[in-house]
Parts: sequence; C-alpha cells; structure tokens
Amino acid sequence: MAPSLEEPMQIDFDAPLKAAPKLVAPEPEHCPGPESQQAGKADSCAGCPNQAICASAPKGPDPDIPLITARLASVKHKILVLSGKGGVGKSTFSTMLSYAFAANPDSTIGLMDTDICGPSIPKMMGVEDETIHVTGSGWSPVWAECANGNLGVMSVQFMLPGKDDAVIWRGPKKNGLIKKFLMDVEWGELDYLVVDTPPGTSDEHLSVNSFLKASGVDGAVLVSTPQEVSLLDVRKEIDFCRKAGIRILGIVENMSGFVCPGCKHESQIFRPSTGGASRLAKDENIPFLGRVPLDPRIGMACDHGESFLDAYPDSPACTAIRGVVKRVAEEMGLDPNEVLPDEG
Repeated sequence: MAPSLEEPMQIDFDAPLKAAPKLVAPEPEHCPGPESQQAGKADSCAGCPNQAICASAPKGPDPDIPLITARLASVKHKILVLSGKGGVGKSTFSTMLSYAFAANPDSTIGLMDTDICGPSIPKMMGVEDETIHVTGSGWSPVWAECANGNLGVMSVQFMLPGKDDAVIWRGPKKNGLIKKFLMDVEWGELDYLVVDTPPGTSDEHLSVNSFLKASGVDGAVLVSTPQEVSLLDVRKEIDFCRKAGIRILGIVENMSGFVCPGCKHESQIFRPSTGGASRLAKDENIPFLGRVPLDPRIGMACDHGESFLDAYPDSPACTAIRGVVKRVAEEMGLDPNEVLPDEG
C-alpha cells in the first residue's frame, strides 16, 4: 500500500514478509493493507470488492521463522554489515572482517551476501565460478580458499547462468531467496555469520531483521567514509537500526586517508568536513570502531579473490582492520585476543 502524504506511516517490522493476495480492484485510499490484522474487518473495508479476499488472507507471524531459528541454532554470533550509502566499501569490509575471524583456526565463519542485485562477495572471495551443491540436508555453502579452510560463502551469484547476468526481481522474490539462504543452507556449527547487506534500508534489510530476530543478532557494524554526503545516509541507517531494534556495535570510517604502498605515508583524500564518523558516533552515542585507510592493494586483493590481511600484513590498513575487528569483538562481549590472536 502506498503511504499517505498527509499522515505519517508507522512501519511494522514484525509484519509477515509474504506476497500480498491478488486483489480484484485497487486498494481504497484508507485501506489498512491486505496483510494487516484488520484486513477485511476495518470500517474502511465495508463495500470494498476485495473485502472477502483480504479477510481470508493468511495473517500472523511467518510460519517459517521457527524453521529458520532451528537451522541457525548452531550459529553462535550473527553480525550485520550495513551502510545507507553505496560505494563506501561495505562488501570489501565484510570480506576483510570474515577473513580476520577466519585467521583463528579454531573458528568457523559464514559470509552471506544478501545484495541480490549486485552480488560482489563471490568475486572478492575468489569463488565466483562455483555453484551451489544440494544435499539431503540442504544447500552447501561454497568454502573459500583461505589459510584455514574455515570460511563458507553463500550468494545468489552461485545460482546465475553467467556472472554478468542481471537479477531483475521485485521485493517478494528477493525476500524469498534470503529466507532460503537462512532456512535451507546447511551452515553447520558456525562461530560467526557475517551478513553483507546492500545499501539502503529496504526489502533485504527488513527481511534479514525479521527472519533473524527470533534467533538473535549480536548487532550491526555500520560502514561510512569521512565525507558528509556519506554520513547523511549513515544517519538514516542508525535510525533504521533503532526502529528495528538492532543493536549497533559501532561505526567504521573506511577510506580514511590514503596509504602509499611504497613509502607507507598517509595522505588525506576525503577530508571530513563535519568531523567524520568519529564525530557522528559521539553525537549519536554509538561506539566508534576505528579508521581504515585506503590502500590500493585492498582493491587488488579483492579483484584476485585473496585475503588482503594475509597478502599484505605490513600495510597500515591491515593494522587498522585488525584493530577494528578487535573492537567489534569487545562490543560483542568477547575476548579480542581470542577472536583475533596477535601475529607471532
């Protein structure tokens, strides 16, 4: 139902994510919505040709949520990576966060790509040519070639006929695929499930939050760049998290300066005109996780499907990322030295 321009609309984050029933006529101006508990019963429904259809449509919690909760019962920690702005390096950060967790051989990590229309995680993880294997217990994640072999990936890219094929789907179909990722993928015993989301605060974000709410989410890591134009959208993401009841683990300022691969000198390219992410964190009373400088070798590592942390441990960006990961662990109530042991 299109929102009214006269009255503010309260979003129900607990509403079931199902396809709306097929109506025989357009929804009237004051329609409560075909999925509302008042559908077919409200005063505004009287005389509507859709009244019988709406009254008989399924309502209440999604019946698949208990199945999702049971499937994810063996996942200890779930982390969302969010950003209201595209192009801030959110997917890149998701891969580096996952690689950092996987540096501990005693941990097992899952990385789920919910960017249905722009899946870039498989390329960054070096598994873009892989396909999903279906077994009797569900879909098997694709295991990346990291040092310890303990990092599994799931993405819509594995289902496409070609790597350049576009995904042209509406919201209900995208929601259904995310549900399949959570309900049918045999993740097994995971220490961490990192969920990379697309930019914005729309369908995919509502789906992930609604499906994971019962099984529990440790929180969200917000990614931004120093410019105010990026922080504008991150403020909307903060508002989304608060309305949706998602704990904010903190905010990361990505591309904070430029590191020369040769001399290791750091220069400011995107200067924070309003104080950057640290000022935003202070104003919003949320943790500031740290700054990660821009190193051209990060892009090279992603293009070749390699771990930047393993390939270039001497980079200041690598040191910064390890510091951010330890701050994330602290916010989750974990021992940072156990999550990411110091390099010997």
